[in-house]
Amino acid sequence: MIEQEDLIAGESAESEENNELYEHFRFQVDKGQTLLRIDKFLQNRIEGISRNRVQNAAKAGNILVNDEAVKSNYRIKPLDIISVVMATPPRQFEVIPENLPLNIVYEDDDLMVINKEFGMVVHPGHGNYTGTMLNALTYRLQDQRNSRGEPVAPLLVHRIDKDTSGIIICAKTELAQTILARQFFHHTIERRYVALVWGEFDHDEGTIKGNIGRNPADRRVMTVREDETFGRNAITHYRVIERFHYVTLVECRLETGRTHQIRAHFKFIGHPLFGDQVYGGASIVLGLSSSSYQTFVRNNLQIIPRQALHAKSLAFTHPITQEWVSFDSELPNDMQQVIDRWRRYSDGSGRFNS
Repeated sequence: MIEQEDLIAGESAESEENNELYEHFRFQVDKGQTLLRIDKFLQNRIEGISRNRVQNAAKAGNILVNDEAVKSNYRIKPLDIISVVMATPPRQFEVIPENLPLNIVYEDDDLMVINKEFGMVVHPGHGNYTGTMLNALTYRLQDQRNSRGEPVAPLLVHRIDKDTSGIIICAKTELAQTILARQFFHHTIERRYVALVWGEFDHDEGTIKGNIGRNPADRRVMTVREDETFGRNAITHYRVIERFHYVTLVECRLETGRTHQIRAHFKFIGHPLFGDQVYGGASIVLGLSSSSYQTFVRNNLQIIPRQALHAKSLAFTHPITQEWVSFDSELPNDMQQVIDRWRRYSDGSGRFNS
């Protein structure tokens, strides 16, 4: 028996239901199974998997039998329960190196941390084969070699939306990628976002729960339902940072990593992100009918013609050194400018300044 969860296999940068790029497989060994090395067993059961990927998964501690990590030479027994987490394999098309600007926050032999600009797609896909972050990383790493003299290539473990800015990790070795995939799967990576959303909140903290899946009428849009049979479970924790009457600045902590999770979740509770054209935040949702207020909001929407969402910080266990590392970033100029304008409006010092 086999179950496969969280498989990422779509074409475009926003076509999948999970922003975390890993595959999870679960098997129950048949009663009549003879003793067999687990690497051989997995190669027979998982289509297209290489022995090297299986061995890296075992080395990373990502292959569990009856909840215990095993080596690649473990011999499976009847009724064993096998759980495997692997990083998503590279896409099957060529990534063209492109000399594009990148803000590299940190780099070592195993990984890179990038502060991605809004407007940049993370990886090539349908309609976006060039101009992506992965194209830029491929150019940057094209002359690097690892300790075995092999070329170094960027390996993704998660992504953020095209028009969301902020911190993102990229592995430089398959082992690092596989270990980071396990951390995403077990939700041990801490991710904090900052968002400007429409509306006031009754409480300073809260949690949004609701399964996220594709809207049947428009697969580019994610829908939230309180139906456990729909889509995939998603949990977002939030904390109010600052209140500006008709909009609120919040910090979001992700417990899961679904596509458009923050955007869809806040739309679900009636607080779409400011400027979000897909989820209803790019119009005047709340406020006054006066022409001065309407002009004030429209000017803000022109300053930030995208969702006001920034992946501000990321913390995780380094896959090789095992040190806890954290990275933080400043808000981008467009988002900071709009926040400052709402702050002046809310305290009366810049009422409706256009």
